[in-house]
Amino acid sequence: MLAPLADAPRLVVDAQLTPLAGSIFQPTGFPDLGAATFQRPGGPASLLVESVQSMANHFESLGWDSPQQQPIELLADLPYVEVTDSSGSFLTSSRLEPHRLAAAYVRNGAIDGQGGAEWIAGQLGTTPGKPLDWRAIYQAIYALDPLCLVHGVFFSDRRWHGTPRIRRALTAVIEAHDVSPAISGGLKRDDVQIKSSEGMSADEGYGFIPFGRTEYVAGEILLTAVVDLEQIRGYGLDARATELLTLVALWELSTLLSGSLRLRTACDLEVQKVTIRKPTRGFRLPAPRQLGAAIEKLASRAFERRGAQRVVWEPKRKAA
Repeated sequence: MLAPLADAPRLVVDAQLTPLAGSIFQPTGFPDLGAATFQRPGGPASLLVESVQSMANHFESLGWDSPQQQPIELLADLPYVEVTDSSGSFLTSSRLEPHRLAAAYVRNGAIDGQGGAEWIAGQLGTTPGKPLDWRAIYQAIYALDPLCLVHGVFFSDRRWHGTPRIRRALTAVIEAHDVSPAISGGLKRDDVQIKSSEGMSADEGYGFIPFGRTEYVAGEILLTAVVDLEQIRGYGLDARATELLTLVALWELSTLLSGSLRLRTACDLEVQKVTIRKPTRGFRLPAPRQLGAAIEKLASRAFERRGAQRVVWEPKRKAA
């Protein structure tokens, strides 16, 4: 299944998307910026529909069962760090936090009688006055939460000598090209408080409130995903671990492209066509079920410790 990728530095996948309902879609918005429009040299107006950071969130959410507050069954054997309070109530995990293993809730928590930051430093083997042993660091992260080697992690705290940083091995972005704004509006009704009065104005959410909105139409909406196979091989892990990381990245990508792409209330997209740009021939993206079966086979015997390792976090008490 992975043989065509054995010597490829990257897997690059392009997916043509289209709005599921109508032709208008809602772009991502940024505070004080609005929609992220841009101009490619010599081309028509373009638009960032979904950023690399946001796409990473979508990928990671595929492997997490939010109602059960745990990984989905397929990834249950992969180790990760769970954060609870002192009563054992779930708070978060390295699969949910933007900084993953480097999250504040991990580094400021406690585990095995140690502070979280000191525990992580011990696991990574970082020692002041000595260069970073990258192979040992990769192996330690793989044992703690291998998905950090897929989605990246940055140990930026000064208590972590050398502040190790691992880039994302799986990235994606959604752009729209040849775009034009579709300007519309609406009216928030209030049949109870028809006229505003003191303390019951539009600022408080009462009365009839007109509003405007700007959405977009596009000649092309394109999702591009890249799996950095060279980076995954460069971790120096054994063949089974390298294969497992590659399979997880491919599973996330295949699952995303096979499922719902409802990114926002008014941005519901569907895949029209998937093209493998690199390698140029010999590889087809397997179906999620096929990749999942291969992950299950490897994951069940790939780790000495499986599942959650618990960190206990409590908020700092204010001085009296």
